[in-house]
Amino acid sequence: MALISFLAFTILVAVISWLAVRKSDESTSDGYFLGGRSLTAGVIAGSLLLTNLSTEQIVGLNGSAYKDGLSVMAWETLAALSIVVTAIFLLPRYLKGGITTVPQFLAERFDTTTKTITSGLFLTGYVVVLLPVILYSGSVAISGMFDVPTLLGVSDTTALVICIWGIGIIGSIYAVFGGLKAVAVSDSINAVGLIIGGVMIPVFGLMAIGDGSVLEGLSTLVDANPERFDSTGEPGQEVPFATIFTGMMLVQLFYWGTNQQIIQRGLGAKSLAEGQKGLLLAAFLKILGPIILVLPGMIAYYYFEGGLDSSDLAYPELVRAVLPKPLMGFFAAVLFGAILSSFNSVLNSSVTLFGIDIYKQHINKEASESVVVKYGKIFGVCLALAAMFIAPLIANAGSLFSYLQEINGIYSIPIFTIIVVGYFTKRVPAIAAKIGIVSGSILYIISQFVMKPYFGEENYPHYLHVMAILFVTNIIIMLIIGKIAPRKEPFVLEYTKKVSIEPYKYVNQVGLVICLIVVGIYIYFAK
Repeated sequence: MALISFLAFTILVAVISWLAVRKSDESTSDGYFLGGRSLTAGVIAGSLLLTNLSTEQIVGLNGSAYKDGLSVMAWETLAALSIVVTAIFLLPRYLKGGITTVPQFLAERFDTTTKTITSGLFLTGYVVVLLPVILYSGSVAISGMFDVPTLLGVSDTTALVICIWGIGIIGSIYAVFGGLKAVAVSDSINAVGLIIGGVMIPVFGLMAIGDGSVLEGLSTLVDANPERFDSTGEPGQEVPFATIFTGMMLVQLFYWGTNQQIIQRGLGAKSLAEGQKGLLLAAFLKILGPIILVLPGMIAYYYFEGGLDSSDLAYPELVRAVLPKPLMGFFAAVLFGAILSSFNSVLNSSVTLFGIDIYKQHINKEASESVVVKYGKIFGVCLALAAMFIAPLIANAGSLFSYLQEINGIYSIPIFTIIVVGYFTKRVPAIAAKIGIVSGSILYIISQFVMKPYFGEENYPHYLHVMAILFVTNIIIMLIIGKIAPRKEPFVLEYTKKVSIEPYKYVNQVGLVICLIVVGIYIYFAK
């Protein structure tokens, strides 16, 4: 029964995605990489949420909540603030310039070498960290839910490898051969399923501990461990309260405002107003994120009396314990959709970065748009294969969510720094960007992988504080270079007229309401 419902939902998504894209023109860069700049608010919001939401987050963040309680909700609630900032300040500039990739802006603002270095960093981060983590964590969940080792009569390791290759091949077909529109449409359908499936877990979990009543379960949970419902994290926890004002907001702004895999949905908007509405809708839904990503981990702590071997087991074990068996197939299909969504979104962004920023720029400048798309697809297949080979090697990575955030700092903060300086100054030269991005990466690597082990984790600043220190240091370095050797001509952002840049008329008011809700939640839960 579970297998039938799993296959039915998965095939339904594939058929609808195919029907949506069969008449699309995928031979041009805009058609393939940006869905023909035709994406509407609902599709953008659904795709943003699904690209962000995958098993490494569902399993990892609930694992963190099992360990530390409500304070880890910062990863979700502060995302809403950074999406608002992106909608009001960054998206208008992106769409005015008519860019397809974030590094493309850096080429216009600085030079081609800066763009190439940035694209290279993005691609390295995607293939070494992001794609393998998505494949690994997704395969652990699917293998566990369907008990694949018993089903196929193989060892746990073999089952894991089979799942990795299965997810990798299906995800590659969507991303490489369907373009952004196929990814975005499949995301939107899966978003509905994931919200329904995601809410089911805390509902059934609370009913399990509240004798069939959700409210009774919530009351039991709060009364048993009231100290775990504190929105302000303690030193030594994953998100100490002070980090909210330092590196946490920088990580969020990088992720939602400049990370190619995310912002590509906004770049594909049919107009600025539509893009802003999509982002604001995603921001509002993000506030509800802790119901799916934090509450189940806290229920698991009570349900299993804090006795699980690993915090990352909290979510899968709770699902197995409380979800009725007939619903298991639907939930596994939804989770499978979330895994595919994150995998194919990262892959589609990688194909875009390679095709436009590397192949067209450095390998074949005379290439027609159809040739760029063709070689982008070939690169996508190679990248997917590399990720499938690397994925089984990260079985001993420890806490997935923390590992992912810390490693991402190698490229996230340096890239975010040069984009901020690029937009808010007019005369800082290209050499400053190159020095900023290289020094930012090297200093972070030295800090986290040389100095921290030497001094010991307990005597060293939290990695989010380190990110903030390096962000400020890099900006100072770039501004000094800009003072000593400024550009001859000030940079002016040209309007390319690709889409209308008339803003959504209530963007500021809606943004303010979202920010006030987030602050209100923090104050309400602060102990």
